[in-house]
Amino acid sequence: MRGAVLSALLSHWRRRPLQLATLILGLALATALWTGVQAINAEARASYAEASEALGAGGGRIVGTGPIPPETWVAMRRAGWPVTPVVEGEIAEGVRLVGIDGLTAGGAGPFAGGGEAGGRAGEGAATEAEDGVDPLAFLRGEAALVSPEAVAALGRRAVLGGREVALVPSAAAGTGEVVADWTLALDALGREGFDRLDLSPAGPEPLTPLPRGLRVVSDGGDVARLTDSFHLNLTAFGLLSFAVGLFIVQSSVALAFEQRRPAFRTLRALGVPGGTLVALAAGELVVLSLVAGAAGVLLGWAVAAALLPGVAATLEGLYGAEVDGGLSLRPAWALSGLGIAVAGALLASVSALWKLWRLPPLAAGQPRAWARASGRTALWQGAAAAGLLALSAAVAWAADGLVAGFVTLGALLLGAALALPPVLSLTLAWGARLVRGPQAEWFMADTRQQLPGLSLALMALLLALAANVGVSTMVGSFRGTFTGWLDQRLAAELYITAGDPAQAEEIEAFLAPRAEAILPIWSVPTRIGGVPGEIYGVRDHATYRDNWPLLEAAPDVWDRLQRGEVLINEQTARRMSLGVGDAVALAEGWEARVAGVYSDYGNPAAQAMAGEADLARRYPDAPVFRFGLRTGDPEGLRAALIEFGLPPEAVIDQAGIKAFSLEVFDRTFAVTAALNVLTLSVAGFAMLASLLTLAAMRLPQLAPVWALGVTRRRLGWLELLRSVMLAGITAVLALPVGLALAWVLLAVVNVEAFGWRLPMRVFPGDWMVLGGAALLAAALAAAWPARRLATLPPRALIAVFVQER
Repeated sequence: MRGAVLSALLSHWRRRPLQLATLILGLALATALWTGVQAINAEARASYAEASEALGAGGGRIVGTGPIPPETWVAMRRAGWPVTPVVEGEIAEGVRLVGIDGLTAGGAGPFAGGGEAGGRAGEGAATEAEDGVDPLAFLRGEAALVSPEAVAALGRRAVLGGREVALVPSAAAGTGEVVADWTLALDALGREGFDRLDLSPAGPEPLTPLPRGLRVVSDGGDVARLTDSFHLNLTAFGLLSFAVGLFIVQSSVALAFEQRRPAFRTLRALGVPGGTLVALAAGELVVLSLVAGAAGVLLGWAVAAALLPGVAATLEGLYGAEVDGGLSLRPAWALSGLGIAVAGALLASVSALWKLWRLPPLAAGQPRAWARASGRTALWQGAAAAGLLALSAAVAWAADGLVAGFVTLGALLLGAALALPPVLSLTLAWGARLVRGPQAEWFMADTRQQLPGLSLALMALLLALAANVGVSTMVGSFRGTFTGWLDQRLAAELYITAGDPAQAEEIEAFLAPRAEAILPIWSVPTRIGGVPGEIYGVRDHATYRDNWPLLEAAPDVWDRLQRGEVLINEQTARRMSLGVGDAVALAEGWEARVAGVYSDYGNPAAQAMAGEADLARRYPDAPVFRFGLRTGDPEGLRAALIEFGLPPEAVIDQAGIKAFSLEVFDRTFAVTAALNVLTLSVAGFAMLASLLTLAAMRLPQLAPVWALGVTRRRLGWLELLRSVMLAGITAVLALPVGLALAWVLLAVVNVEAFGWRLPMRVFPGDWMVLGGAALLAAALAAAWPARRLATLPPRALIAVFVQER
């Protein structure tokens, strides 16, 4: 019996191949966008993992309440723990000293692997050893690795811990780092224990418990932690696109169930139990969703391959994270694509399956049974919409954090989508009171009657338009603010970079009679409030007083800066809850008052600005390589500097830096624009699917109007007008939803993800373009069904009157 019932159910799709294609294509598109986003995220995270492994990170680290004694490390090694020690601290010249154990830091060479610094140092030591550096000299504390930047401050030899040490330049040492054996580092820093013990990710599982007072801290890599917010944004986009696609599926399934009312009635009358009918219908959907999911995974592969270069540029522009542009097939996201396709199809079909289960056999044969069953859920839908919108407002008002931001977004979008059908119904009812004439009144009444069949497609359109408005407003606000910020920050006409400190001194002497002002751009690495950061030295000049963008400031902020107070960037102020007048720890033994907070878009790290004299007094040997130049003749000064001996690429004008920065910005957000277009395209397809499915079902409503004298051509134009009118109303309703979405992105998500808040700007011109795109999408979606109606043979309309309906 089950085989015969299943054959009867499947016969519907054989007779309506276009509707079957709509269902499969809608689910495939939804799965493709979700799978593409997951593939991009998986590829990026795999690149982070490979980078962390290359640096020796990824296994975590062991820390204690204080320094870890060497005896504890030795005992843990003997007990089977794959740990290597790391000690680090600042030395007098403002350079960080990192101590490692070259023998236990890893397996790729005598010093490779280990922790963050240990991995770099070990790899570098092995490389230098091939060039003639004796590894034993490193182990005995007679040689150390030094970054190229630190060579200028320390030279080739230095006294560390009472010993004269040879310093070997190596790019493997981090910026401003000296990497030495741990015994030498402990002596030089005056320490008696290690800061941490790094765990090897490939080490054996220890058999002994962790010593008392120690704990393991997971270490997934700084880059992976920094980019979590970006990947969360991409995932949210993927879910939104999938939700829009599910509206296509739900619309197709609901209308297919409505078309199969006679078949369901007949099967129930023949004795098929309701449970069996529901189970077979669900099995049918599972098979179709597996087919659509497989197609969606392949299409998602193509989407990911097309978007991955843009995502890689985005990650590099925002975080400096390097992601390979290639795409690998990973079972995790492929299987998740199939799984979410099946789950999404079943979720979209819950309502239809529930109605099939609850309706008695005879009720299914009544023409209005399904409409009445749908009407009974309208109140629940309205209540759910009100509850979700209230939840969104409450979370936005009371909660903090990135998760709260996305809860606000999700509740806002879902609540707005559920509220759309009743709002449209009320709008059409109000419009019906304004029109005059029998044809116009019929048109408005018929539009209200067709609203349930089109509501899912219109909800998808609302979500797509709101997402476009929200994201474009966010990106536009960011770009406008960023451009103005660049105009303030890049006040100097020329920016130059010297090759070494000696050349920098020669350049300063050369520029003294030729430039109106020479503004050094120099910084030292430190830990601001306990987190890695940089302190910049600022010369007292009108360029900063007149142009530097300040968000908060004391009345005499620049005078305070020269008297020992500091400025901090917005990221530091927000993450540490600092304001004007608060104290901030800038380095060991250095605490200063905050005189102001400045905007620092595009930089996720902590940063501070101190007076030039104050910074020079604390770090007298910190090298200065870069300068900003004020001049009334930038072209002439540029030519003189090149003639002096600077290479052309070391002399950059303001316009060049701004153009490069804006190019990076546009490349950074290219992926969001592509996802916006894809989401709007899926919404347009949702309208096409609904209109095509409704076309055949509407003949009983259209045939009497045709018989009364309205031509088929005019009916076709009315169908086109109906779709465009509903899309226009939806676009108007999507505008406040999109603006609310933009506010949440700027005021909540952006602050939590990146540490800065942007002023919200509106772009009415973009709204007009987007509204026009929505109307065009609706017109294109309705063009085919309208043309089919306009060219429908008269016998098809006459047949309506001779058939039982």
